[in-house]
Amino acid sequence: MDLRNIAIIAHVDHGKTTLVDELLKQSGAFRENQAVAERAMDSNDLERERGITILAKATSVEWKGTRINIVDTPGHADFGGEVERILSMVDGVVLLVDAAEGPMPQTKFVTSKALALGLRPIVVLNKVDKPDAEPDRALDECFDLFANLGADEDQLDFPHLYASGRSGWADAELDGPRKNLDALFQLVVNHVPAPRQIKHQDEPFRMLATTLGSDPFVGRILTGRVESGRAKVGATVQAISRVGQKIEQFRVTKIQAFRGLQMQDIDEAVAGDIVSLAGMSKATVSDTICALAVEDPLEAQPIDPPTITVTFGINDSPLAGRDGKKVQSRVIRERLLKEAESNVAIRVKDTPGGEAFEVSGRGELQMGVLIENMRREGFELSISRPQVILREEDGQKLEPVEEVTIDVDDDYTGAVIEKITGPRKGELAEMKPAGVGKTRIIAHVPSRGLIGYHGEFLTDTRGTGVLNRVFHGWTPHKGAIPGRRAGVLISMEDGEAVAYALWNLEERGRMFIGPQEKVYQGMIIGEHSRDNDLEVNPLKGKKLTNVRASGTDDAVRLTPHIQFTLEEAIAYINDDELVEVTPNAIRLRKRYLDPHERKRMSKTI
Repeated sequence: MDLRNIAIIAHVDHGKTTLVDELLKQSGAFRENQAVAERAMDSNDLERERGITILAKATSVEWKGTRINIVDTPGHADFGGEVERILSMVDGVVLLVDAAEGPMPQTKFVTSKALALGLRPIVVLNKVDKPDAEPDRALDECFDLFANLGADEDQLDFPHLYASGRSGWADAELDGPRKNLDALFQLVVNHVPAPRQIKHQDEPFRMLATTLGSDPFVGRILTGRVESGRAKVGATVQAISRVGQKIEQFRVTKIQAFRGLQMQDIDEAVAGDIVSLAGMSKATVSDTICALAVEDPLEAQPIDPPTITVTFGINDSPLAGRDGKKVQSRVIRERLLKEAESNVAIRVKDTPGGEAFEVSGRGELQMGVLIENMRREGFELSISRPQVILREEDGQKLEPVEEVTIDVDDDYTGAVIEKITGPRKGELAEMKPAGVGKTRIIAHVPSRGLIGYHGEFLTDTRGTGVLNRVFHGWTPHKGAIPGRRAGVLISMEDGEAVAYALWNLEERGRMFIGPQEKVYQGMIIGEHSRDNDLEVNPLKGKKLTNVRASGTDDAVRLTPHIQFTLEEAIAYINDDELVEVTPNAIRLRKRYLDPHERKRMSKTI
């Protein structure tokens, strides 16, 4: 059977996963009466809730005698580590571009990776049936993007299709029949080369591990493309690291291949196919699985460095251990190391005390997803404010800078530009119209300046602005960037908050808690209306007397309190504060709960 390996790449929300759904349906991967969830490839709970793809996943379809292995990749820059690894095991990419938005920052990021590997993309202009679609402009912008990224002549001569993934059609002509996706299937078969590895079936077995998974019955599972030779169930193979060091020797206990949405057991893996192997105990992502005679590892794709670090610690608040079952530092450490094994964009480092761990990654979203997964698994954690990773070069301190692309209504451009170029030390790179009444702003902003900015940005643009960011490079340190201006209201007592006390505190600032919520000394319960921290008593009830008159007890009407999402809470805190995360609660607190200790530590800083 003929074989093609492709990845679908695009900016977030340009319709990758929806298109894959339609490819599966039209290839006959589903029965006609089969109940299939929308966005079948987004199997993770968080992916469904947020409407984004976090983990790269593979599937396989058959079309007119050709098997096409398709990999659905994440669109967010925070999960770029996934995209880089996946592209090294395919022979072609389908670049999906929203016909209204055109190429976006993540389009640029994933396309640059694909072009660097010598892949020749197929461009699909998706969502052409949207009222504001401008497919011709989007196509011109794609050509300009390829040229700017240094594409060669073959890559610049890319084929393109017009499509609507949701409606399930693709055509070479904009006013074509719009019946089905046959034009896309045919173009993949004609344009994407068959795996060159098929010619190397008689050589010794070699496979580069690109993703790591686990199964409760067979243990570790490594997925990758077979580069040469064959491997059978029961064969003895070895794993060697990127530098050629032997890691382990093991027997292959299981081989699985992607068939539709299912993993199917097969007896033999052949060169060119994308398969999963089981049987290893130590081998991990970027290692080479190979025959015992092989000495040289396969070249693994270098990974962009992490840009932020967050400290994960044990929860030592007075309410610790009430919600979660996993509270010990040993268990937290094991979980973080397991995450770092399968996610090459994350690094974990022990801190001197042993009760906290520095976790480095690509961005706040990636950290938020990891923390959210851990709290759902029953962990309790205390999380610090994200810190940007700095680099030293030729005696000069460098910091990461991100390219920020903002689509905003014309009315709000002034406020946005003032915020990103003023206190946040960004530099405006480009500004141009982006449709009727909208402007596109492109700026280079230090990563430090973007921590906690998204919520403020949505407020400034009345929720209508769209902000996308991607790692741009390193630049000399730009000096101090002011953080949160307001102080906080800190509880001075342990107990349950009283409505009357919160009502009296409303003139002091905005509340983060409601009545009858448990509080403790040192917990942050609101934002002060001034720039200093203030200790308050949220337990103070109304003094009752034995003389009562009608009308003296007015009903307490509280203003609705602010409820932070996990990412908002992490971005809100200062360096002397922590976020307490449990399966049922997100609380803000001071690092040092005792007021005397706080005062003493503030003098030593």
